Amino acid sequence: MKLNQVACQLYTVREHLQTPNDIAASLKKVRAIGYEAVELSGLGNIETAELAQILSGEGLVCCAAHESSKALFSDPQAVVERCRLLNCHIAVFPWPGNHPPFDTLADVQEFAKYLNTAGHILHESGITFCYHNHHMEFRRVERRLVMDVLFDETDPRYVKAELDTHWVQYGGGNPGEWCRKLHERLAILHMKDYGIDAENGVVFEEVGNGNLDWPDIIASAQDCGCQWFVVEQDRCPGDPFESLQKSFKFVRRMFCTE
Repeated sequence: MKLNQVACQLYTVREHLQTPNDIAASLKKVRAIGYEAVELSGLGNIETAELAQILSGEGLVCCAAHESSKALFSDPQAVVERCRLLNCHIAVFPWPGNHPPFDTLADVQEFAKYLNTAGHILHESGITFCYHNHHMEFRRVERRLVMDVLFDETDPRYVKAELDTHWVQYGGGNPGEWCRKLHERLAILHMKDYGIDAENGVVFEEVGNGNLDWPDIIASAQDCGCQWFVVEQDRCPGDPFESLQKSFKFVRRMFCTE
């Protein structure tokens, strides 16, 4: 991968993004680490135009934006307009928490229709639509994985994947295998490591500090034509900016060609 394909998921530093001044200061720190792109999530109230100006001033690209299910399903055109203001070409459905649980195959198929409809509208406006997984997509309904159903029941043109490596592993899957399975539908890889702590069980780790097979994952994602490699850590043991820096240094040293 190229260095400019490595992005930072701002959810990692969400506690430092609650005001416009916080956002400006945090983006400056992210750029100083070496990131050239960010994915939006966890930001406090800020006008889109002001955010776009801050990003431009720091020389940061907005590679993707997590959008609410309400916006994506009820007002996708507003999502398109925000993306255009940010010069962002990917909108992401972050998680299905506001929807009924995936208890039956019919539940999942109905949900897939919503994804497909939103994805179609965004596609027609030149915006790529991605689905971001957690662990619940790796439960089975009528002997089929929810993850399989979601991607089988949606149009490959309209619904792409933002594959979260930690949650794939947590759900019992193999991240490298899922990269290969999704193939050309893999638009974004969430590089989130998976560790085991003697006291707390499963923990989030800086990339390279956990148990995931990164050489296999990255090689598989690159073979699929993955566009963005996004560092994320839901919880950090200390300063989240230090965690972002550790992950960035590992990714740059191990996988970046320039």
